[in-house]
Amino acid sequence: MNQFFSGIKNSLFSLIAFSILFALVIEFQQHWLVKISLIEQVLYGLFVVTMLLSSYFNRSRLALSSGLFFLFYLNFMNILPWGQVLFSDGRWLTITIASILAALSVVKDRGLLSVHGIYRLMLIAVIAFTCAYWLKIEPEMQAMLAKYTWLNTWLKYLAVELVLVISGLALVFQFIREKSLVTSALLSSFVIWLGHYYQIITLPWSVLLTLVLLHYICVVLVDSYLFAYRDELTSIPSRRALNQLALSLGRKYTLAMLDIDHFKKFNDTYGHDIGDQVLKLVATKLAQVKGGGKVFRYGGEEFTIIFSGKTPEQAIPLLEAVRQAVQDYEIVIRQPERKTKKARTSKKSSNAKTVSVTISIGLAARASKLSFEQTLKLADQALYRAKKAGRNNVSQ
Repeated sequence: MNQFFSGIKNSLFSLIAFSILFALVIEFQQHWLVKISLIEQVLYGLFVVTMLLSSYFNRSRLALSSGLFFLFYLNFMNILPWGQVLFSDGRWLTITIASILAALSVVKDRGLLSVHGIYRLMLIAVIAFTCAYWLKIEPEMQAMLAKYTWLNTWLKYLAVELVLVISGLALVFQFIREKSLVTSALLSSFVIWLGHYYQIITLPWSVLLTLVLLHYICVVLVDSYLFAYRDELTSIPSRRALNQLALSLGRKYTLAMLDIDHFKKFNDTYGHDIGDQVLKLVATKLAQVKGGGKVFRYGGEEFTIIFSGKTPEQAIPLLEAVRQAVQDYEIVIRQPERKTKKARTSKKSSNAKTVSVTISIGLAARASKLSFEQTLKLADQALYRAKKAGRNNVSQ
């Protein structure tokens, strides 16, 4: 269950930030209404910037969504010569864009200038034709279901509302499950689209789409930053983020180097998949360090914790608590089993094994005239002494 909800924090923050911006736009309408013509002119350039930026940073789902809304806006402004024919059916347009947003939340980001880009465009075309066919057979569906009297009240919602509910549920599910800000941006777009269809939101489309595109741009930039400065496996800051922090550290700090004991042997015994799970577990425990400690994955099975403004005497109890937490946590290893009838009926516990890991820690305080690299080297030497002293201890 924890893994299921692991992606909700960043996504929820993104959605809340967008909601606050939306509320501010409504609150200060008198300031931007006088400049609505300027907003309409700038919007075209914003569409181009968003699509190019999303494509460059491999956020193809946002690029496709931007392109979709761009076509809609061109039709809305009566610029597309064939728009009145293609987009004349408001119900079809509503469920098509909603369904495409839901589909984009499920697929992965792939390069647009590749075969995957072609597949995405084909998917959009299939959804558009499917929605048109769905509306075409709606009278037949209603006639077929009319014999169920308890459904008569709901049949009027069959064509549009049913599709919107399914699309909304798919988006919410992905919003909760996926560790991606992109999904939150797609969900906010869906809410805007839905709100305008039901006339809950009455702001001009130029303003609404400006907000949507600004959200997309922020998501691309923040997501790219996290990708560059966060370790993909453990989700804690990476070595690049550590080097960046080193440039802003003061004169007083304590630095700890940590290493998982016998990790190579553990990997060889249980496999790299289990090894990755151990790295995630250790990273989670280290991230709970008190005293303002900042945790980074240095590389491999090595981690770094920086205590800004603290002495080794202040840091040692905090590190001991982390070391104990890692040692006390029991990891359940499930051995692979053959999918036979006997194996399926056997007890799950027969294939499970409980193990634990330990960490060794070396720490050093920044001394006068010592650089960050030199302090890091001292902590690494202390880590080596901790290993020689029997591992699973803190050495200074």
